[in-house]
Amino acid sequence: MIKIQNLSTQFSLKSKNLFKKNILKAVEKVNLIIPKNSVMGLVGESGCGKSTLGRSILRLIEPSEGEVYFYDNDILKFTNKEMSSLRKKLQIVFQDPYSSLNPRMTIFEILKEGLDIHYNYSKAESIDKSMDIITRVNLKKDILQRYPHEFSGGQRQRISIARSLILNPEFLVCDEVTSALDVSNQAQIINLLNEFKKELKLSILFISHDLNIISYFSDYIAVMYLGKILEVGTKSDIINNSTHPYTRALFSSIFDISKRGQKVNLLKGEIPGSINKPTGCYFHTRCPYAKERCSHEVPIETKISGTQSTYCHYPLNSK
Repeated sequence: MIKIQNLSTQFSLKSKNLFKKNILKAVEKVNLIIPKNSVMGLVGESGCGKSTLGRSILRLIEPSEGEVYFYDNDILKFTNKEMSSLRKKLQIVFQDPYSSLNPRMTIFEILKEGLDIHYNYSKAESIDKSMDIITRVNLKKDILQRYPHEFSGGQRQRISIARSLILNPEFLVCDEVTSALDVSNQAQIINLLNEFKKELKLSILFISHDLNIISYFSDYIAVMYLGKILEVGTKSDIINNSTHPYTRALFSSIFDISKRGQKVNLLKGEIPGSINKPTGCYFHTRCPYAKERCSHEVPIETKISGTQSTYCHYPLNSK
């Protein structure tokens, strides 16, 4: 469905030196496959490049290099016109429902905007489509003439989801869609997305720092650190059989009463800066298992199984 190969995104930053620019490598050589009708959870600490990766896949930020295949088509080679016509198939729900909805537009105008761009519906047809999608996200039909400021955070996020799904997409990026919500609203949003995934056979890239939600909702999990994927596999692979020290430390922090009394592998040290990254394996400055090789040699992909890969010179043994 979605195949990402060697995807990199970098930015030039101002420097105190007039003759030199700082290069921020936000995403580096990422390889991922997101199968149809599945959820790929993307997890990592704040600032690791998760959101940039999601936007780069959709070309909301133009990648520096790499390939993004939607079925068999590399969309990074598409013209702006071709990309515009494809947008209805590739949608995103942003983290902040407060800033992602135009406060000057009614809910109907927000929903109708995408329909006007991608479909030739009459106003009556647009009203029918809008009423249908609003009820499917568990809101009332009579809200269509109201404005975003009249709704709670959870309701706004459901409106944001409706705006994306009214176009019948095949691939959806969910960028921290539950992070600004309380627990009850988080559960409602996850259940809603799960229903739509089954109904529309959606492929979803679900970006979050919440390991409990990632563990519950995802079919596959990719672990990111300083712009690179360190480990990827099925949910069971990552939670029960992680082989990268970073992954293991990250997921050992999840509260599980059945593991009471077991030692938690806490991550030590600060995350290195995104501009002056360590040489070799980026994680070696915080890794309790690091050896001399790790400080100067970049790890290559190591296949653990048919579904699991890690980028570590010395993968940990299975649990």
